[in-house]
Amino acid sequence: MKVDLLIFNAAQATTCAAPAPKRGAALADAGVIVDGAVAIDDGVIVAVGETAALRGRYQARTQIDATGKVLCPGFVDCHTHLVFGGERVAEFERKLAGATYQELLAAGGGILSTMRATRNASLDELVAAGRRHLQAMLRLGSTTVEIKSGYGLDVATELKILAAIEQLAAIAAQDIVPTFLGAHATPPEFAGDPEGYVDLVCTEMLPAVAAWWRVSRFAAGDAPLFNDVFCEQGVFDVAQAQRVLDAGARLGLRPKIHADEFVALGGARLAIELAAISADHLDVTPPEERELLAASETVAVLLPGVNVHLGSRHFADARAWIEAGAAIALATDFNPGSAPILSLPLVMALACRYQRLRPAEALNAATINAAHAIGLGDRLGSLEVGKQADVLILNAPDYRHLVYWLGVNLVEGVIKHGRLLDLSS
Repeated sequence: MKVDLLIFNAAQATTCAAPAPKRGAALADAGVIVDGAVAIDDGVIVAVGETAALRGRYQARTQIDATGKVLCPGFVDCHTHLVFGGERVAEFERKLAGATYQELLAAGGGILSTMRATRNASLDELVAAGRRHLQAMLRLGSTTVEIKSGYGLDVATELKILAAIEQLAAIAAQDIVPTFLGAHATPPEFAGDPEGYVDLVCTEMLPAVAAWWRVSRFAAGDAPLFNDVFCEQGVFDVAQAQRVLDAGARLGLRPKIHADEFVALGGARLAIELAAISADHLDVTPPEERELLAASETVAVLLPGVNVHLGSRHFADARAWIEAGAAIALATDFNPGSAPILSLPLVMALACRYQRLRPAEALNAATINAAHAIGLGDRLGSLEVGKQADVLILNAPDYRHLVYWLGVNLVEGVIKHGRLLDLSS
């Protein structure tokens, strides 16, 4: 049988294959095939198996000899804030001197600092910066990226950010998934009146966002749109978060939630009640809520890069989440304030060291489970027949090198939709 591409002789092909998000013992199985091969046609995986079997069955228009290399699914970064104006280097220095995240936000810094820069940035400037970030992510193996709005905090700028995300989806090599995060912080116009701002989000922003999405490339391509909220002390409480997520659900936007990053307010429980596709951060989730969320379909997205960047010694208890039976995912949380991190392999390595993940657990959390955290687990995130052909070639003889090395990029080749990309630009 003729196919477009055959990659063969791989030291390992790690499939991360599963019919649903991986949990428990399944999370520790990377699906390793020794001397592995992948056959691809028309952008889709048509076979995965041992080299001898696939070379005997398929003739390829293009062949890649991956001797001594590892094949694995393209990484899925399921939580980023990639479109923003400016930077926060001076703020980073203040953090090194002891200022806390909440102190900076209360003083008009943090998210509000980036809000001002983003409001002042043109659409072209936001797209240009976002494109640079996505190109860097691609070289590090991220073939699918979720991007949140949330640095506008007014109707016009939130729509400008979403327009930038849509333009990036048209020009980037990656698949892009948009998330609306209008409830990211209370802007200065509503200082002391978070309820008033929540009213604005629910009655003006969300309808405008839903109208934008219906005529966007995302709706035409059957890509999901999510609605997120930062449920945290000093930001939005549980009741306010529920108002925002309920309003979005009525317009067809499935909920996501930032929960339990610094203070446990009940955000994890709210995620379960509203059938959120994911709950993210979860650093201080109480054990009883952890058990409830683990028994649900909501994916627990852990973001250890934030803790490292903020100099925290406290991390989400990943082992407890796994032992409870949760489907965990990993993401960068790339943003200019708490996570200027573009590398999912680095996040995976940090999760192994500080959250005691095993290498296979980290790989599954950044591929198949991360894909399910943005509603794309049936299309990508693993090397399986019928799935989109997003494949990485790693310059290593064993997939565990991904988390063993620090500060080394092992991604040698990226195949996206069955096409080998040029990573030099």
